[in-house]
Amino acid sequence: MVSRRTVIGAGLAASPLLAASSRASAGAWALPPRRAVQVTEHVWVPMADGVRLSARLFLPAGAPSAPVPAVLEYIPYRKRDAYRAHDTAWGEALAGHGIAYVRIDVRGSGDSEGVLVDEYDAPELRDGVEAIAWIARQPWCSGAVGMRGISWGGINTLQIAAMRPRALKAIMALGCTDDRYANDAHYIGGALGHTNLQWGIGFKTVMAGPPDPQIAGPAWEAMWRQRLEATPPIMETWLSHQTFDGYWRRGSVALDWGAIAVPTYVVSGWQDTYSNPIGRLLANLKVPRKGLIGPWGHTYPWLAEPMGLDWTFEEVRWWSHWLNGEATGIMDEPMLRAFMPYETWAQTRPAEIPGRWIAEPAWPSPSIRSRVFHLTPQGLADRPGPAARVEVAGDRVVGLTKPEWLDRPPIEQSPDDALSRTFDSAPLTQALEILGYPQVRLRVAADRPVAKIAVRVTEVTAQGQSWLVSYGLRNLTHRDSDAEPAPMAPGRFYDVEFPLFMVGHRFAAGSRIRVVISESLWPLAWSSPETVNLTLALGRCSLDLPVRPPEAIPAAMPIPILHAAVPTTAATAPGVVTAPVAPGRYRIELDSPPQPATNPETGLTTARGRREISEFTEGDPNSGRWRHEAESRWTRGDWDCGVRATIELTSTPSEFVLSESVTATQHGKTVFERRKDSRIPRRLV
Repeated sequence: MVSRRTVIGAGLAASPLLAASSRASAGAWALPPRRAVQVTEHVWVPMADGVRLSARLFLPAGAPSAPVPAVLEYIPYRKRDAYRAHDTAWGEALAGHGIAYVRIDVRGSGDSEGVLVDEYDAPELRDGVEAIAWIARQPWCSGAVGMRGISWGGINTLQIAAMRPRALKAIMALGCTDDRYANDAHYIGGALGHTNLQWGIGFKTVMAGPPDPQIAGPAWEAMWRQRLEATPPIMETWLSHQTFDGYWRRGSVALDWGAIAVPTYVVSGWQDTYSNPIGRLLANLKVPRKGLIGPWGHTYPWLAEPMGLDWTFEEVRWWSHWLNGEATGIMDEPMLRAFMPYETWAQTRPAEIPGRWIAEPAWPSPSIRSRVFHLTPQGLADRPGPAARVEVAGDRVVGLTKPEWLDRPPIEQSPDDALSRTFDSAPLTQALEILGYPQVRLRVAADRPVAKIAVRVTEVTAQGQSWLVSYGLRNLTHRDSDAEPAPMAPGRFYDVEFPLFMVGHRFAAGSRIRVVISESLWPLAWSSPETVNLTLALGRCSLDLPVRPPEAIPAAMPIPILHAAVPTTAATAPGVVTAPVAPGRYRIELDSPPQPATNPETGLTTARGRREISEFTEGDPNSGRWRHEAESRWTRGDWDCGVRATIELTSTPSEFVLSESVTATQHGKTVFERRKDSRIPRRLV
């Protein structure tokens, strides 16, 4: 065992988490006194098949003689470099308040042995179950284990919980999903998402990265070669599963809510697409559960700027209740807390979003009422209009103001609205608040067998600006089933109903509600095989908003709020252009050159860079090109390794044309190279 032990003093505030957690706690319960923390840099965790996983341990002082509960975080993001600062912060925060923190690299990533060939693969999940049992057996552990994580870590937390490890007593999943097909980084409403490539290129460098020789020892080079040889053409895998088949069903906990049998806390932010599953999880899980949605993106509540939360207080309160049996009062509070924004994030950034924290004792909330707006030739109305038909032209480039599924924010929507079919309400006489899933019902026909429909809901201010509130996209061949799509009969009308993304928002008095309909959203989703024109039968088209009456008395917020300094200049949405770069040709290019950074604890210098190009020509549905490049480099002394990956996608009406490559270098010299070109039939996508 290679290890290094350090002790962090009980009075040390070494991170924002520790600084925040020293604040006075709300309510009767208070954070336990801070304890010194003992850190073990590396411990091997043996698996049944002989593979060993690498763990970093943070133990409260005295744990070996007075065992404590433990919380596991289990991800592939390299605990020696990429996630080290995060791990240190949470190890100090949790162990400093009496809860051991165990951080393990997933098999085949970071310093763990074996290979990683897909996300949430069966070996990874089995290892997670074994790791929980290993933690529970350690002399410093009381036998009660929790599991936490964000994004990958939140998703595998749900999936491992569904396998019911005996020692797992509670979970906290942040920025997670219950449905691997319909609400993850691959397919959006049955359409191929751009984020499929964005995530795929990053994942290739994760799978192919080397272990650290200081942990793996002389075997590091053989371990790296094994990983490189095993690294698959992952985009080919994902593109070969274009429907909700068995590949995606495995690990989609929405197929069996009852499998999760431990208390569950789900957390996200409104600017994070992964806020969408929270309503479903709260409504369908049968265990004690809580949810929280804040005014931030795909990040941790304590890192959110400028409006974060003292998350140490909340996490320790949760784990103390479920792992230690303490009466913290957390389960006496409402099931759902959410921030109710008075403006959209894009309107206000970088300043704080005006709004308030609200609470719902149960979800679905009994106080929420439906308000239906009907699409009519005159706009949105309270009653259906005449049986008119309107056309939606499909030869426009719509979507540049809503460029991505995750991370990149929308901008003001008017340029896309002008190219779409819009329906406006009358100015609101009073503010209108919504919380939940807007629902659209449409009667639609297409002139081609494969078509999409995109619906955006915006708030049009008194000044005429249009700001995105929620949206949804549906591949119309998936109108009845994501598992068994069926082509459209050209000219035939179909009744289609689907929810938009979960949202909390207050429309201001004097604003208008706008429904915007287009055939596409590019570059968020790949274009249909042919140019498609849609027809709407307006007598059967409506928007159903989940209206929440404002509470008479504002809900108390027990979690201390962190107010960060507001930048003096607003950030711009990078790479977003709404004007063509040539007649009819649009291009979005993002370039993030590698920026070396050295960790003083490990002496390891890392540099990561990405380049992304998205191109499309108006009126030519198969002119699209997505190209992504990513590179990572690790150096320390005479150790110098690099990985570079590329993915490029184009299409014909019948096929996706895909190229993937991965190259590894030592001291700048290529030591491994592999490229795979594929032509994959389009299956109604």
